Amino acid sequence: MKRTYVIGAGFGGLALAIRLQAAGVPVTLLEQRDKPGGRAYVYQDQGFTFDAGPTVITDPSAIEALFTLAGKQLSDYVDLMPVTPFYRLCWEDGRQLDYDNNQAQLEQQIATFNPQDVAGYRQFLAYSQDVFREGYLKLGTVPFLHFRDMLRAGPQLGRLQAWRSVYSMVAKFIHDDHLRQAFSFHSLLVGGNPFATSSIYTLIHALEREWGVWFPRGGTGALVDGMARLFRDLGGELLLNAEVSQLETEGNRISGVQLKDGRRFAAAAVASNADVVHTYDRLLSQHPAARKRAATLKRKRMSNSLFVLYFGLNHAHPQLAHHTVCFGPRYRELIDEIFNSSQLAEDFSLYLHAPCSSDPSLAPAGCGSFYVLAPVPHLGTAAIDWQQEGPRLRDRIFAYLEEHYMPGLRQQLVTHRMFTPFDFRDTLHAHQGSAFSLEPILTQSAWFRPHNRDADITNLYLVGAGTHPGAGVPGVIGSAKATAQLMVEDLTG
Repeated sequence: MKRTYVIGAGFGGLALAIRLQAAGVPVTLLEQRDKPGGRAYVYQDQGFTFDAGPTVITDPSAIEALFTLAGKQLSDYVDLMPVTPFYRLCWEDGRQLDYDNNQAQLEQQIATFNPQDVAGYRQFLAYSQDVFREGYLKLGTVPFLHFRDMLRAGPQLGRLQAWRSVYSMVAKFIHDDHLRQAFSFHSLLVGGNPFATSSIYTLIHALEREWGVWFPRGGTGALVDGMARLFRDLGGELLLNAEVSQLETEGNRISGVQLKDGRRFAAAAVASNADVVHTYDRLLSQHPAARKRAATLKRKRMSNSLFVLYFGLNHAHPQLAHHTVCFGPRYRELIDEIFNSSQLAEDFSLYLHAPCSSDPSLAPAGCGSFYVLAPVPHLGTAAIDWQQEGPRLRDRIFAYLEEHYMPGLRQQLVTHRMFTPFDFRDTLHAHQGSAFSLEPILTQSAWFRPHNRDADITNLYLVGAGTHPGAGVPGVIGSAKATAQLMVEDLTG
């Protein structure tokens, strides 16, 4: 019997494979690396555990639903811990905001920046909650296969002023510059420029306020392992070190999956959690409709890339919050250079992850595991030689963190590794080294994004950041729900 194949065991691929297997569709999940996770890979070195990718879990209900479908309890597989504060937001002038779910404390902090912005924040939160209901709860897991689907959503998108940018909508309600940064940076978490991304993405703020921010005990990798175990418990097959080299077609259907090591499988259907450009450009290079789709996708705007440093210290730095956003001296200008400049900026803004503040087991006793990332241009925007620039940027970031946040860092360093746009391109097959696939502007969202089911190749489906609704853990898990609905109808109907 022909099986259904899912390419890539990232969060999207795992969630889709679980949904299909729970619905009675036998699935083989193919992962090119030696362990599942995709961007949520895990590195271990000298007793330190480093989550490679997403570390902010904001919709536990979407994860819980996968286990409930299978008649299981999430808590039997992974322990999700609440993170407080959600983020610590820091500026070079010494100002600080502990952003959390406590409305009274949050308003007290906002008042220290600008008392008038307390009322403005309440209005912004109400707007964000409205967008959250319409954009996430109603449309986040609905596949947009036809333009009429977009037309149906049009009136609500118009009412919510979706043509405006995230930043302009925040600025409509809030006047203090620090607070405008604090409530607009979220779109960067899904590869969006706050000054260009649709205001629909302000829903991320309401999503965090609705369910909180969570972290799995043992790290994000523990959540990946729990999902992989659930998939196997349902009877699913997970093959590691199984890189797909080509999808074979007969007419407008995929007939087989060819692996790099020579293995070949006959396929009833294929869903790709691989990079969307890679899927059409490389895996389906022999199919004329796919080549045309790849050429179209290459003309789209891709999201930024990231420069990431993973490092273990012989000191725990308990003064740090779990998630810290370190704003640099410039905001609008820096973001413009990240998305539009052919050069690497002289300054940077950083996200610093200190998971041992929630789970000390991720490092040896008295030590700390950390990672820090800086948004940087993708390789199509800036043709930077990261073999040369990577070590220089590493040294600048370490010096900056030591000066502002982590005294003694360089003397405490036990181990470190870098992940650059070259690694996004070469290890993850990400087009132009983009970290989040297509940039989430309005004209590349919903129906305008690659569809969850291909319009030409009838048994090809997409899941993950490159399809609807987009990047981020809730986004890719939402895409799995949308894609699973289509696949279950097509394969069992």
